[in-house]
Amino acid sequence: MTAAVPLASGRDADVFALDARRVLRRYRSGGDVTAEASIMEHVSGLGFPVPKVYEASGTDLVMERLDGPTMLQALTAADLDVNGGGAMLADLHNQLHELPPRLSTDPTARILHLDLHPNNVMLTQRGPVVIDWRNATEGPADLDVALTALILAQVAVDEAHDMAAPAGVLLAAFIRYAGGDPLRMLDQALAMRRADPAVTVDEVDRLGSAASLLRRGV
Repeated sequence: MTAAVPLASGRDADVFALDARRVLRRYRSGGDVTAEASIMEHVSGLGFPVPKVYEASGTDLVMERLDGPTMLQALTAADLDVNGGGAMLADLHNQLHELPPRLSTDPTARILHLDLHPNNVMLTQRGPVVIDWRNATEGPADLDVALTALILAQVAVDEAHDMAAPAGVLLAAFIRYAGGDPLRMLDQALAMRRADPAVTVDEVDRLGSAASLLRRGV
């Protein structure tokens, strides 16, 4: 295999460039990427924008190397309008939740990403592409929307965060375009965020304020 060159590091994984068209994503805490790869291949086959998967084994996922910035980078640089970003994020949810589940026989179940926020959307030449499917599962679409809204709200209520004000605008646009009834799943979304080992202590401390922001309306 071509020598891997460090490209980026996230909360629980490192990304290495293999060549001009492939990257290796390796999880530091172990686990099996097979389920993640299966969901990505399922939604890709139905036309949803995800990186192409080349290999999946153990902690290693070899995928298409994407061009362009993340949505978060584009928002921070003011290369993407905040309202437009919220609409784009909602549209990705809506596209995903129109797809049939891979496994569930529940007619109301949908494929859920469960971590679909601006840092997990790449703005490529072929359009926005959603990355990081490790948390993906199947269930009620409102839970997916509630988790994204909660993640955005956690930034919006953090007065020390440079993106607090834009996050509030992004959140309002996202809620407006996403539709559904995410508030009915907010308690479950809160429990999932609190149980997520990748969520920091400071982020957990802001969950109550974030939930209050959502409940009183953005």
